[in-house]
Amino acid sequence: MKITLDTKFLLLGFLGAGLMFTAISFKNEQSPFIGKYHTEVNANNMVVILDSETGNYIIAPPIQQSGKTTWIKGEFNKTFSAAIDNKREAKQ
Repeated sequence: MKITLDTKFLLLGFLGAGLMFTAISFKNEQSPFIGKYHTEVNANNMVVILDSETGNYIIAPPIQQSGKTTWIKGEFNKTFSAAIDNKREAKQ
């Protein structure tokens, strides 16, 4: 049995394989953080919840001995542009 390779079919095969690899290799360009709200807890048990669509956030400082927590609300863009420390503002 003699096998011959036709250059047209060989080229067509390589182009088809390249097209398949190209189509499979495209990735969905979404953020690794899927969802509207992102929560972060640091080592001091301080909680920050950020609304990634509006920039609003709330911060819960570490729980005191009394068991009560005062939530601090803010908007990221306003806080960043005015350079206001919400922690100091809330304690006053």
